[in-house]
Amino acid sequence: MQGERRQRGRGSRAWIACGLFVLAACGDAPDVGELDVVYATPAERLEIRAIRAGETLGGLLEAEIGFTQQQAVLMAFREQASPRRVRANTEVTLRWLGDEEELRGIDVALNPDETVRLTRSGPNWLSELVPTPVFTDTVYFAGEIDNSLWYSLVQNERLAAMPVNDRSLLVDHLDRVFQWQLDFSRQVQRGDYYRVAFERNFRPDGSMRSGHILAAEFVNVGTSFHAIWFDGNDDGKGSYYDLEGNSVRRSFLLKPLEFRRISSRFNPNRRHPVLNRIRAHRGVDYSADTGTPIMATANGVVTKRGPNGGLGNAVEIRHARGWVTRYGHLSRFARGISVGSRVAQGEVIGYVGMTGLATGPHLHYEMIVNGRHVDPLSVDIPAGEPVPSESRGVWSEQMRPRLAMLDLLPGPGLERLARSTDDGASPSPQRP
Repeated sequence: MQGERRQRGRGSRAWIACGLFVLAACGDAPDVGELDVVYATPAERLEIRAIRAGETLGGLLEAEIGFTQQQAVLMAFREQASPRRVRANTEVTLRWLGDEEELRGIDVALNPDETVRLTRSGPNWLSELVPTPVFTDTVYFAGEIDNSLWYSLVQNERLAAMPVNDRSLLVDHLDRVFQWQLDFSRQVQRGDYYRVAFERNFRPDGSMRSGHILAAEFVNVGTSFHAIWFDGNDDGKGSYYDLEGNSVRRSFLLKPLEFRRISSRFNPNRRHPVLNRIRAHRGVDYSADTGTPIMATANGVVTKRGPNGGLGNAVEIRHARGWVTRYGHLSRFARGISVGSRVAQGEVIGYVGMTGLATGPHLHYEMIVNGRHVDPLSVDIPAGEPVPSESRGVWSEQMRPRLAMLDLLPGPGLERLARSTDDGASPSPQRP
């Protein structure tokens, strides 16, 4: 009997479907008219405020809750963070349920990645630390340099949806990847070109939390440099290699500061700006603001730390194979940097200043090999280790699709040609 009912049910549904099909085939569906717009009342009412200079969280809440409730809120807040972290311009969101007058909840944004959520529970308040959700995507961009790399990236139409501050950070990402092949502060030329596939983690407001380059190409004065990310152990500790699997890293960084202007070069006959006499300048000066972090350019051991004549506060590091680097005019030393301590390439060892004989804040950087000073801008630095032979198969599998990401972008000269064609102008000849 039940099986018969089920069979009849299936037959009824089949006839209904067939009837609808016949109705649609015989003519237009009947016009039922337009429905009135229905506005749904939001479940919560929200009001966003900002802590003013000199104001406290309790002070902001005075108009909404009494003194006893303020103390309960602050007690719950302390379970997650110190009230001292709530500074001027901190965003505070007040929440009410429907049309109720009693404040239901409070959200205090500690930083872009953490919010303390406070919720009323009878006479008490409960708190929790809510992480900001993060999404992942891949951004593809390319461009030809007319003015500078920074300007090209910030003005790049392909990055229009990305906040300006994040676009400027892409310069640092490129600089960190190509820092052994190119010095972006002095070698980038008009007409140079870049293509990049960049994986990022971003917040709901569009700002970037973190990211790294998957594949990149930079064409400098006709010479193409590639960098492909490879993490053979899948532990986040990978590195970048060229198309042949050779490491783009070198045993030394090309410079100890990120993307800074050179103010004075290696010169055995330079006139000293303070002493006003000919005195060999056996290093390179990088102009930078006081407090700018200084990085060790290679792994090594600190052999000197402290005042060093005209160099002021200085650090000297001994490296393998007879190499020594020296860093002068520091405002202060990084914590943990002392004679005998080991440092890693890229580790911060101090901060830019103008101690010793200096006319302004800058870093003086020297390289010495087997007791002889060499020009840091022209010395031939040995390369890092290539992809291990046992990982070559995995490297080929990962390299090909990442290189293909760059093929989604126009090559040098093609993007400007496309723009000029879109504008209706005659395309001008491009550098190959």
